[in-house]
Amino acid sequence: MRKLSVSFEPHIWVNVHSGMEALFMPYDHKNTTPEGIPSKIMKSMLEKLNHFHLKDHCLIGSGGGSVGYLAHGTATDYMYDIARVPMAFTFEIYGDLKASSRDCFKMFNPIDIASFNSVLNDWSAAFFQMFTIGVQQMNGLQPKAIGSSFDNWVSIDDYLNGYLMHRKSRYGKKMEVLDLGLQEIRTYFRLFLLSSVLLLFMFCSRISKSTRPIVSAMAL
Repeated sequence: MRKLSVSFEPHIWVNVHSGMEALFMPYDHKNTTPEGIPSKIMKSMLEKLNHFHLKDHCLIGSGGGSVGYLAHGTATDYMYDIARVPMAFTFEIYGDLKASSRDCFKMFNPIDIASFNSVLNDWSAAFFQMFTIGVQQMNGLQPKAIGSSFDNWVSIDDYLNGYLMHRKSRYGKKMEVLDLGLQEIRTYFRLFLLSSVLLLFMFCSRISKSTRPIVSAMAL
C-alpha cells in the first residue's frame, strides 16, 4: 500500500471494516482529530454522507476517540500522516450489537438477504457520493494533493505489472504469475517450518529444565 500511495498520490483513502456503523477520520492512535481546514472538510463530508445515505446511523469522529481504545500503526493514520493523503477515512459498514459475543460471524456480517442488500445499496451510494464531493473539496487541502496532476497517475494494472517484473528480476529468471505465487508460498512455508522447529525446541528445553525426579515412598 505504501508503494501504491506513492505511485499516483491518491486524494482519498478508505479503510473498510465491520463491527459497528461509523465514519471515522484520523486519528486512531490518539483521542483527537487533525487541526485546521482539512479536518473540517473531512468532517463536513462525513456528515453529508451520514445524513443523505446512511440515515444518520453512523458515529462520526476520530477512531481513537470513538471506539474506546487507541490503535497504533493503522493504515489510515499512515496514509494521512506519512503518505500525506489529504482525506483518509475508516468506514465501519455493519455491526449487529445485539448478536451474541459467541456468534462472531453475525456480529460482523449481515446474515439475511434483505440486510445484505440494504448494506450494499446504502454504502455503494455513499462511496459514489464521496467521490463526487471529494473532487469539489480539493481546495484548502494538503499541498501535495493540490500539486499532483493526472499525468502522474498510474493504473493499478501498470503498477502490478511493474511489481511482478521486479519480483521476476529478484529471482533471476522469467516466471509466470502462477509460478511466482507458488515460489512465494514455498518461501513463507519454509519460514513457518523453521519458526515451528525453534518454538518446539524452546518448549522441550523448558520442559526438561522444569522436570524434577519423582521419588516414590513405600510404607514399611
